[in-house]
Amino acid sequence: MAAYVWWSGVKRWLASLSFRTGVIVLLMAIPFYVASFAQLLLPISAAWKSGLWIALFGLAKTAQYGGLTILGIEGYKQLKAKLKR
Repeated sequence: MAAYVWWSGVKRWLASLSFRTGVIVLLMAIPFYVASFAQLLLPISAAWKSGLWIALFGLAKTAQYGGLTILGIEGYKQLKAKLKR
């Protein structure tokens, strides 16, 4: 129960942030996705590659879902309409 109360408070705080903040957070996911796959080309051990991939891909997903949470449904529709123009 306490986790639900905590998570609903976080969601409420994220939703109170501006549209511009949501777009910036969402765009931050792109470099993390690129880095998570680009690091596979580095000449390092497989253990380091997996650790880096997990960390960078996790940051990308966090930025993606955080940005979508900040935007909300109406902000997502607004962003989609701006991208179509």
